[in-house]
Amino acid sequence: MTFATADLVTMIQSHGLLLLFPLAVIEGPIVTIIAGWLSHLGYLPLARVACLLVLADLVGDGLLYCLGRSGLRLFSDRWRARLGLSPDRLEGLIAHFRDKGGRTLLLAKLTHSLGFAALVAAGAARMPVLPFIGFNLLGTLPKTALLLLVGVLFGAANGAIGIWIGRGTIVMGIVGAALVVAWLTRNRWRRS
Repeated sequence: MTFATADLVTMIQSHGLLLLFPLAVIEGPIVTIIAGWLSHLGYLPLARVACLLVLADLVGDGLLYCLGRSGLRLFSDRWRARLGLSPDRLEGLIAHFRDKGGRTLLLAKLTHSLGFAALVAAGAARMPVLPFIGFNLLGTLPKTALLLLVGVLFGAANGAIGIWIGRGTIVMGIVGAALVVAWLTRNRWRRS
């Protein structure tokens, strides 16, 4: 669910930090930019906003992790196989997150478009919770700071920024999908 930028600004101005948290969990980057802008204008206290946004991002990530961790039980073995989640693939996913989980999460956090898939995959791979939180915090801090800075400096252009974030997310998603397809094709070619 997405909100129009003008609606977000009005709601945050009216309800402040109380509304900022759930909005940031749902629609993080543009809400962070708008919050930076509203802080710059004096409507919201920047230090509290920053802490709240980091917490909201971690909660959203935790929800996706929980979806991956418990969501597989919702599918029968047949549906898991149709989704490409065979026992062998799940073992590979578990091994990947055991060996390179932190690196994968940091890359996903910084590219934004790969975040959803990596967070759900971390849960499906049953990555330990404390390292998951630690690496997410490590990726969330600079991402939130950068988006807040963009909001402080260029917040009045939040509509255009939202469009560019959307476009960037689509491009990064396409690149990420192409890399996954290339990796799967390479592995299939090696086996044959």
